[in-house]
Amino acid sequence: MTAPAIRIIGPDPFARGVDGRTQTRVGTAFPSLRTLVTTPGIHATQRLDLVEECNRERQAAGRPALAAAEEEGLLLEAVDLIFEEGEILIRPDPSRMDLALAADEMLDELQLVSRRNVRFLFAMDARVRAALRARGENWRISPLPQSAADMRRLIETSRAAIREGAIYYYNRYTGTRHLTYQEFEGLEKLGDPALARQLQEIALYSAQLNRRRCPEVDFFPLGPPAFGAQDFQGTDFAGLEPAALRKAFEGLRRRFHDALEPDFWRDDLSAEVWRNRMLSALVSQEDQTITVDLLRNLSPEFFMQVEWLPGGRFEQGELIFDPAFEEEAAGGPKAAGLGPLCDALVHGFIFSYIREYGALEFINIGRIRHSLSSVRPQERGRRGVYLAQLKVPGIADPILRIIRLQKWGIAEHLDEGKPLLQAFLENEEYTDYVLDRGLGLRQLGMNLPARYRILRTQETYSGLNREVSGQTIPVVCFERGYLSGLATDKVPPSRYLKEGYALSLAALLGKAAASNIIVGRAMERGRQAMFDDGDEIVIEDPVTGLPSEIVVGDPTGSFVDYQSRLIDMAGDYARPVNRRAGKVPDLRLFDDAYLRAFRDRFGQLQGDYRKRTRAFDSLFKHCRYDPAGSFAYRWERVLRRLNETDADALAFAVREHIEPPKEPEGA
Repeated sequence: MTAPAIRIIGPDPFARGVDGRTQTRVGTAFPSLRTLVTTPGIHATQRLDLVEECNRERQAAGRPALAAAEEEGLLLEAVDLIFEEGEILIRPDPSRMDLALAADEMLDELQLVSRRNVRFLFAMDARVRAALRARGENWRISPLPQSAADMRRLIETSRAAIREGAIYYYNRYTGTRHLTYQEFEGLEKLGDPALARQLQEIALYSAQLNRRRCPEVDFFPLGPPAFGAQDFQGTDFAGLEPAALRKAFEGLRRRFHDALEPDFWRDDLSAEVWRNRMLSALVSQEDQTITVDLLRNLSPEFFMQVEWLPGGRFEQGELIFDPAFEEEAAGGPKAAGLGPLCDALVHGFIFSYIREYGALEFINIGRIRHSLSSVRPQERGRRGVYLAQLKVPGIADPILRIIRLQKWGIAEHLDEGKPLLQAFLENEEYTDYVLDRGLGLRQLGMNLPARYRILRTQETYSGLNREVSGQTIPVVCFERGYLSGLATDKVPPSRYLKEGYALSLAALLGKAAASNIIVGRAMERGRQAMFDDGDEIVIEDPVTGLPSEIVVGDPTGSFVDYQSRLIDMAGDYARPVNRRAGKVPDLRLFDDAYLRAFRDRFGQLQGDYRKRTRAFDSLFKHCRYDPAGSFAYRWERVLRRLNETDADALAFAVREHIEPPKEPEGA
């Protein structure tokens, strides 16, 4: 039976009045009645409008009006919608996600906007996340600001006032106004009457919850018991004499200050830690876009860099691809912007995981949009990185996997004008090179993730080689588990102030640097060493919070510089110390710990080679040997260089490039 047409009671959601503004900002969906109410007003009045419409229809049909119980049952079927510029936000009742998803299907049928522009609020609620995650639709709640400029814009436009000054950062979805220490400290400049009114306002609203049960005013990034509404209670600021008022304010300011880590004493949009925490506060709780289940587990390495993509969901064991793929293939206005989201590689990733694990409860694929290196320029080759989140039956938590596309694949060789067969052969040769490289790195002490595997998908070639254009070609990827930690170059300044943290990190960095310099990990152009710039992940001890190991997530660039003398690379390995000047409590102690670990580890690896020379030398004897740069040749050169280098002289050369600590001014 064909479902009845969806009716709209009220104006078109995006119709504009004579003033150019939309006539309504809210709507209410009733999936069971296949009805959308858009009459001007609020959600409560729209519910009443539907009841009145139903009663008019019943009266016209000679039937009695709805009974009270019938009205109540009808209103419980409502789903709140919010219309923004070209977007529809669904505000679900987390306990009735079935209704929210039915409303989503109804909106998909209406096609008022593209599916990519229909999103869900309240993503902080586990029930909302679970419902979307189970449908493979993380992408419906994921479009966060992806760049520092976007984050800055969102934060800057969130400034708001209540009745006094615009000192708050406003979360548009929870209704909470966040007050920072810098803004609070700045109240000192107010005159006495204005200061009293502002403190009275903070005291009043920090003690109140709004209708969503969220505080009207909260203290960023704290809250009780550290510092909060309780500190303001019992004081009538308006009734205090000027001296007593200033004394009360100073006491509050000091308590606020002492409750914070130094990272939050200043509102600094350029500081990653402050910016990310503020952004999280502004889009948290009942927000429409944040992928919070992952933000809790992803380190700053990936914080807000994941762009979730349409994938598929599983129903009774059957895979159903997201309708966005059909919408994009059909073309037309609704498909605008879907092209980049409907990533052709996603299908292959999903198929690969189904082949590996069999039945899956859900799978979500995201794309890392920006390089995670803080200083590394973009080089040639493909740099695509993806994140897979999959739920396997019988395993409690979702599994996270990092997928990196092979840098030199068939498409890249075809773009160089090579025939298809040659491109295939060179692709396989490079895959073997990467796998051999991994074995060599482990042999020389580099701490890599425990599990690496090849993952294959395919794509339609559309590059420069017209003879092959339109053909389906394989794409090779390398997959590893996600490393839950901090990139060494993104450790927050406050971490270094923790007792023992800086020296523990220094020792681990020195140990990692020894393996790094041995294998000549460097950029292709300029041969600058690649180290401590985004690929090395600090794993912290869950009990002490101190660094326990450094794992190299991506060893790209290893064995690139296999010709230079190690002593000529020494300057690059002084950078990890020099760039932490002003961050660590004692740079000299950090320097000593770093160099001592560097020297000891280098000597240990050199000793291992000298004890088992034959084992090392013969490891890649079976591989092609070519002085033009085959891996077997590079391996030979790296081992010879390791054996010939004096460990003490190398450590001394690194020390020569370490800049002495600056003396404090006036010393």
